[in-house]
Amino acid sequence: MITARHHHLATTSELAEYPISREERLPELAFVKWIPSRWLNSSGHLKCTYEVQGISRALFDIATAQSPIGTLPDDDEELAKLLRIDLGHWRALRALGERGPLRNWGPCMCLGKGNGEVRLYHRVVTEQLLDVLNRREARELSKESQAEVKRFQRMIEGLRKAGLSDEVCADGILMTRIDRWLKENCIGNRTGLVYLRAIEHAHREGWFRAGRA
Repeated sequence: MITARHHHLATTSELAEYPISREERLPELAFVKWIPSRWLNSSGHLKCTYEVQGISRALFDIATAQSPIGTLPDDDEELAKLLRIDLGHWRALRALGERGPLRNWGPCMCLGKGNGEVRLYHRVVTEQLLDVLNRREARELSKESQAEVKRFQRMIEGLRKAGLSDEVCADGILMTRIDRWLKENCIGNRTGLVYLRAIEHAHREGWFRAGRA
């Protein structure tokens, strides 16, 4: 049986540090994977009663709204209130140990609250939440990359309108140099005058290949 008293007897150095910070929140309408085949072939599904299975799933969902996300308080009164069940009934379920709803939940150290807080975590829940956060970061990077490409394309079009030929605009090294100079020296909207200044600067610096402009 997992008990709060047992957890707090352990030194903090013996506990794994939870990998998700308290500042993290799930994105709105985030999709957290639930893999039916994984659950249906798990020992929890094969050995636990349907009541325990239902409460186990409820705990998974509750954990996604806790702080840090993916953890649970190691406190019977709090857990009973979160589940909206009688405290005595919850304690009886928890006493089932490996056949209870806290099967495979264990203690971890969550930093960021004083000297840290001991809470409960589940490896599979943590794994799925890290997947959500990684997918969010990938989407954000993708959006930034797309915005960068569009900005670069707008710059090339602006330079064409300012007088550069298609051949010159196809010079990737030159375009990168001009883009870098614009980012460092021109704040705000890039007007035709701004692009003319960039071309003049490139001429002074000798960035254009001989005979090309």
